[in-house]
Amino acid sequence: MTTTPEPRSRSLFRHPDFVKLWSAQTISQFGTQVTLLALPIIAATTLNVTPFEFGLLGTIEFLPFILLSLPAGVWVDRLRRRPILIAGDLIRAATLLSIPVAFALNGLTIWQLYIVGFINGCATVFFDVAYQSYLPSLVDRDQIVEGNSKLEVSRSAAQITGPGVAGVLIGVLTAPFAIVLDALSFVASGLFMFAIRRHEEPPEPRLNELGQRPSMRSEITEGLRYVGRHPLLRSIAATTGLSNFFNNILYSILILYLVRELAVTPEQLGLAFSLGAVGFLLGALLANRVATRFGIGPVIVWAAMTAGPAELLIPIAPPNLAVPFVAASGLLSGLGIAIYNINQVSLRQAITPERMQGRMNATMRFIVWGTIPIGSILGGALGGVIGLHETIWIGAIGGLFVFLPVLFSPVRALRTIPEPEPDEVAGAATS
Repeated sequence: MTTTPEPRSRSLFRHPDFVKLWSAQTISQFGTQVTLLALPIIAATTLNVTPFEFGLLGTIEFLPFILLSLPAGVWVDRLRRRPILIAGDLIRAATLLSIPVAFALNGLTIWQLYIVGFINGCATVFFDVAYQSYLPSLVDRDQIVEGNSKLEVSRSAAQITGPGVAGVLIGVLTAPFAIVLDALSFVASGLFMFAIRRHEEPPEPRLNELGQRPSMRSEITEGLRYVGRHPLLRSIAATTGLSNFFNNILYSILILYLVRELAVTPEQLGLAFSLGAVGFLLGALLANRVATRFGIGPVIVWAAMTAGPAELLIPIAPPNLAVPFVAASGLLSGLGIAIYNINQVSLRQAITPERMQGRMNATMRFIVWGTIPIGSILGGALGGVIGLHETIWIGAIGGLFVFLPVLFSPVRALRTIPEPEPDEVAGAATS
């Protein structure tokens, strides 16, 4: 008796709807690099704000990720994801366009930048949660890692080349008018999303034992319990959250340390960070291959182990070799971080039932991003008390141990991505 071999999945290059999603994300990622550079330049030069007002801009931009991530997960599970993606793009385009208009009319203020930053942050929260939840419904399960790898390639390429191109555009057009290009990139992204042909069924309403739709609070609680009780998701959340915590202790004061104590110039900083970002691109290109070769679980553990030691290159760097050491640290840690992120996100997406995708992604983001401001605040406080170099040592040493939660969990034994839990099992786990 002969058996018919299973057909190999076609390449995502031949998947029209994924190509549209990928094109949308690629365009908006490059456009975003303009705003990331232009907004602080507008605040610092065009508006000449105080240091407190300048710092407040970054805080306001980050607030939606803490305040709205969990409610966004509930809404993403209640609604179709593609309209949320399109709306997120168009809202961000409209708010960004208000900046050059106000500047041309001599009416631009820091308060408008605060409002734009906050609204854009809110739209980005919904977009990101819907985006991570939409991919598993668009491609086959065995294509999720490949899809995330291709999306990470675009993000990494934008991080490497985007700042340089953005600097040139801002120099030619001025910062307020350069933002028009980012607004147009969001319009283009929305059009690509609109062109996706795959029909998306609206989620079936989830009712409680009384036949009523559960409250927002109860659905948020269900998402928190689902992640907290799932051995794979719980360990991934712990490793990622610890990594973000110690990374931000280190990176919150890294530039201050390099500039103030080692006299590194801005040009040298840009060179070091650009070279370091190449590691993310290499990791994105290798993530799918190494997971296929060695197994997704061992690769997640290995990648989490390699990122930490790479950061030790920063505190041990001789003062006259700080730039190459920082670049090498970024290259090696970026390689590990990209491989880790692509595979752990793909694993999360593939094992989670469809009805829980939004809340799972929102809960994970709330947990792992919640450690970022804590690490940043602690890094700044320690830098003032014990010194910048000593604080960098603490962040680097702490990063050596972030892999322990995934090492001592079922993650390390996974060779392939397991099947998702049935909806009734997932529901029982949170009752």
